[in-house]
Order: sequence, then structure tokens, then C-alpha cells
Amino acid sequence: MAKFKITVVGAGMVGGTLAQRLAERNFADIVLIDIVGDLACGKALDIAQTAPIYGYDINIIGGDNWELTKDSDIVVITSGVPRKPGMTREELLEINFKIVKDVSEKTKRYCPNSVVIVVSNPLDAMTYTAYKVLGFPKNRVMGMAGVLDTARFRTFLAQELQVSPKDIFAFVLGSHGDTMVPILSYTTVNGVPVEKILPKDKLERLVERTRKGGAEIVELLKTGSAYYAPSAAVLDMIDAIVFDRKRILPVCVICEGEYGINGVFVGVPVLMGKNGAEKIYEFQLKEEELSALRKSSEIVKKLQDEVDVLLKKYA
Repeated sequence: MAKFKITVVGAGMVGGTLAQRLAERNFADIVLIDIVGDLACGKALDIAQTAPIYGYDINIIGGDNWELTKDSDIVVITSGVPRKPGMTREELLEINFKIVKDVSEKTKRYCPNSVVIVVSNPLDAMTYTAYKVLGFPKNRVMGMAGVLDTARFRTFLAQELQVSPKDIFAFVLGSHGDTMVPILSYTTVNGVPVEKILPKDKLERLVERTRKGGAEIVELLKTGSAYYAPSAAVLDMIDAIVFDRKRILPVCVICEGEYGINGVFVGVPVLMGKNGAEKIYEFQLKEEELSALRKSSEIVKKLQDEVDVLLKKYA
């Protein structure tokens, strides 16, 4: 199999860790791009010097020159700024909108046939931004959130039950935020419905902890946010694409009638393969779960409306 070429935009903790994980998998050449070119060069060089020890033989380069990214098969957008004290949500949205818009324009120019995975926050709105700017088919633009949120939910359940997380199957759908929807009706422990194992109050506590999972890590780290699990979640999606795994993963994609949602990027079960987000699966949800998913999409729609205003402002 010919090597893939993957560009990671943003050499911060998520982007740098993802580049390392990709290198150690040894299936793709990697370009690490950052507005601070030396940062990207330094991290790429550090990862390259690990090759003799780990035994991988891919090429990895870094810099700020987008010519390096030419004809990449997959582009991962991790660039953006975290919300700072005193910063309003609207201010964060506009700052990261301008960053993602710029990156998307360059991706369209240099990597016109790529599959694009957005990691920048606010996730759902930034994925919509990329989609509008890129003009790519809907199967080639998606956001990473559901895989991460589901991993957190599975972790908390495994810790509560004192079992292996491998035996926990779950889906967390909806937006990447306070309105995300862990689907309890499809959450099982080695095939046994979790609702038959844990009482309702404990499940509600774990659901709430999942919704606050990112904030919990930010509070503990003090000076940063999560990057080990987010980078692993992106790698899971990339693996499904590169090797045409045909896996069903919770991914942020645009719904066009599925689950009664139209024109909104939201986390839903998606068949992931060589063509990207190949199909949305409409599982039968409980009435309250479907209602929560639609409510979550309404929150995202308001953010998308704000993005539309910004698209006109910065046209």
C-alpha cells in the first residue's frame, strides 16, 4: 500500500501528540504546519529522531510553508486558541473562525482532494466553518468530538464498574459541549444493558461528568487542556479512513434529514471508510434521547447562524 500523506495543522499539544502517534503507526508521511514555523520544525525534528529507536521509516517535516502540504490525503485542523479568562464565547468564536477560515482556504488550494478532520473549538461551529469555506463534498469534512466524548464516558463507566473499558460499548452523540447526549439505550457492558447494572442516579452522575470531561482536565492542568485522548480519538478516525475499516463511529457531520435534523453539523453514528464519512446510521432512539439530540442540534444551529454572519463580515 502506498503511503498516505497527512497534514496536521497546529503544532500545539494536540497537533504535536497526534503527529507522534501517527509516526509510531508508520503508515503515512506527516507534515506538521504551524504559524510559528520553528515550533513545527522543532517538534517534527524531535519525532524524526525517534525513528531509529521505534523503528518507523516515514518522513516527517514541519514548518509554516503550505507548499509542504501539497496533495495531502488527510488534513487535520487543530489550530485555534483556548478560551481565556474574561473572554466571551462570541469573542472566542470570532477569533477561531478567522483561524479556521484561513486554514480552510489554504487547504482548498493545496490539498483539494483531501479528507478534512476539524478539532478546533467550538468544534461543531468550526466544522461548519470549514465546510462552508472548503466547498468539499459532505463526506470529506467532519469534526472529531464523539469519539473523544464516548471514550470519556466508557472510561468513567469502566472505573465505576471496575471492569475493562474494552467491554464497554457506548455512543455519545450531539454537540461537543454541555448538550452532548450519551445514548444509554445503546450502552452495554459486554452485551448487558448498563441501565440494568447501574442505578439511574449513578448513571446521571457519570453522564454529567462526561459532559464536563474537558473542563475537569482543564481545571486540573491549570495551564492547558486535554491532548492525549483527543489526539488518540483523531487517530482512531484516521485509521478507519486509511485502512477502509468500515467502522461505525460517532462523528460530527452535516445532517440532511437524519434524526429530523437539517443542515446542522452534529455528532451522529457514521460509517467511516476510505471515502471519509460514508454514511449516517439512523438508529432507533428512545423518545427522550431523540428529543435531546434535536435540542443539541438547535444549540449548534444558533452558532452556525453566527458563523454565517462572520462569513459575510470577512468575505
